[in-house]
Amino acid sequence: MEHNTFHKALEIQRELCIGCSHCIKVCPTEALRVSGGKAMLYADWCIDCGRCFRICPSRAIRVVDDDFENIFSYKYRVLLVPAVFYAQFGKRIPRRVINDILGDMGFSEVCTVEQCADTLVDEINDYVRKAEEKPVVSSFCPAVIRLIQVRFPSLIDRIMLLLPPIEVTAQYYVRKWKMSGGDPSELGVFYLTPCIAKIAAVKSPVGGYESPISGVINMDYVYNKVLLAYKNKKYPEEGCGTEAVNDAVSSKGLLWPLTGGEASQVEGRALSIDGMSNVIEFLEKLEDEEIEEPIDYLELRGCDESCPGGILVQGNRFLVADNLRNMAAEAPDTHRLSEEYKQFCSAYIKMDAVEPRSMVKYDKDINVAIKKMEMAGMLRKILPDIDCGACGAPSCEALAADIVREDASLNNCIFMQARFEKEGSLQVSEAIDLMEQVWGKDRFVNKEQTNNE
Repeated sequence: MEHNTFHKALEIQRELCIGCSHCIKVCPTEALRVSGGKAMLYADWCIDCGRCFRICPSRAIRVVDDDFENIFSYKYRVLLVPAVFYAQFGKRIPRRVINDILGDMGFSEVCTVEQCADTLVDEINDYVRKAEEKPVVSSFCPAVIRLIQVRFPSLIDRIMLLLPPIEVTAQYYVRKWKMSGGDPSELGVFYLTPCIAKIAAVKSPVGGYESPISGVINMDYVYNKVLLAYKNKKYPEEGCGTEAVNDAVSSKGLLWPLTGGEASQVEGRALSIDGMSNVIEFLEKLEDEEIEEPIDYLELRGCDESCPGGILVQGNRFLVADNLRNMAAEAPDTHRLSEEYKQFCSAYIKMDAVEPRSMVKYDKDINVAIKKMEMAGMLRKILPDIDCGACGAPSCEALAADIVREDASLNNCIFMQARFEKEGSLQVSEAIDLMEQVWGKDRFVNKEQTNNE
């Protein structure tokens, strides 16, 4: 498998993997294979969307986030909390109580991530007006950005070169701390993430940008901590006020993480598309120039229902989305920090061009790659083209690419094995050996007979 040059937020625990092949079927970039009875990863192809994590029946894929104890390396600890975190609890636990529990966990200040939305609206509309090539693609969802880098590099110039909300809000608190005379080394800014892709985005940001975020914390972990603390200790509903709370957020900010929340603020024609399969389908049409109607802006979100459908969100995504809408209905159109955000962050919202992420599917040498691509095309005509996955690759096309890279052989295909056996060029024992290399020897043991013995 390829060397990993990007931060990975997912890790396969081989001791737990049962080689079921569920993960290879859902990966949008075909980054997974089964070899030796275990899932294996082409790490540079992975976009950290988390679909494999969600479908794994043995929980063999784990999230690589920061150790929570790292927060205590800093004297003053700011937690950036997405609105979806509060929306998971609905009215069961008052927001003030949630903040008190977060304070008891060790955070000095609790802040709402979407505070910067009011400032971003003006920046985005200005960007879209000036864009020479449309539609402009939102930079909000890191899984989508990495998808374009890996699978749709021809569309990479469409990505909006403005920082996503988590980075703008982090910039605000870092600059505010410095302007107050605080020692930068004493400030830790942590992000509570609803999705896996944002862990990788903070650790390996695109656009020539270095994130000021000190660490990323798994929302699933903190959600369960809050529930347990609320159950075991009585917190007054009016709150204790031991931690600083900066929950200034507008209605547009609360709607921002929802499907359509961002696009609704964009002037001109803007489309909202959620769900990785839907995003891929639309990007394929856009790449093939099949979209004839003019579109100014694309809000593309990898998860169903956008952030409420994040891999690390515990609440039902439809209920979480509805709770956010209810919260937005009670929120003001703008908030008290809007002008401060413009003052502190306007010069820090833009980022450099996003570069393609080379999959090196065939070879680094373009001439060799072209020849191998032609060879793969010829192999596709020989293979059955039913994408059964028995070879350990997710599709016949992926197997053809693996063969020309010398990561697999034509004999890995069970249909080709049957053909070669019929012709007498492959023995049954040889075919079994090939399958054992993919699926492991345990798959070819008569367990009933072994148990009886």
